Amino acid sequence: MKRRFPIAVASALVLAAGGVGVAQAVGGSENESAERASGPEADRATAAALEITKGGRANSVERDSENGATWEVEVTKTDGKTVDVRLDRKLELVVVEGDSESQDADE
Repeated sequence: MKRRFPIAVASALVLAAGGVGVAQAVGGSENESAERASGPEADRATAAALEITKGGRANSVERDSENGATWEVEVTKTDGKTVDVRLDRKLELVVVEGDSESQDADE
């Protein structure tokens, strides 16, 4: 009877470790999922970014603090180029930058 307890604990730890691995594989990195944003504020940030780029498709929206921004919206513009639109808390433009991931893929 005393031997069952350590085996049960070890089994539970193995299952828990496996679950963490699956969650990371399916959900991406911990930082990535924590940054993704949704809801009415994220929708307004997306709309503001699309207005700035004069259309296109919003690929993602996330909270951001780079360059003093509050929001970063990745937009694929109508010409096919992908940019990061950074907005402040009032949804005003901070900067539009070329998206380094899409630039790396083009090289």
